[in-house]
Amino acid sequence: MKLFTGLVFCSLVLGVSSQGFFSFFREAYDGARDMWRAYSDMREANYIGADKYFHARGNYDAARRGPGGAWAAEVISDAREGIQSSLDFFKHGDSGHGAEDSRADQEANRWGRSGKDPNHFRPAGLPDKY
Repeated sequence: MKLFTGLVFCSLVLGVSSQGFFSFFREAYDGARDMWRAYSDMREANYIGADKYFHARGNYDAARRGPGGAWAAEVISDAREGIQSSLDFFKHGDSGHGAEDSRADQEANRWGRSGKDPNHFRPAGLPDKY
């Protein structure tokens, strides 16, 4: 329900027409799928040092869908980092290491959403499949 409310609010703020609303919704849906695919690939690859690449790639792919995709990428990225930060705090206390990693992840997220090449974060040796 929150997602739907957020989409309606965003469409009103952006001043999109009824046809534009459906386009925004489709872009957001496809962008969320792009984010899921990047996450799934990251889990499958299980490659040390590749997480920033997959963050950037998911955001890049989603943002290329249009404003709805960029919005979905930002919402998903922020939610993931918020949840991850909370889990790290409960696991490790206030060590600060989780906050540093979260900042680096968010930098990669913004990099991808801005349209910059996600391969900037690609580690050497990551299979070409990804």
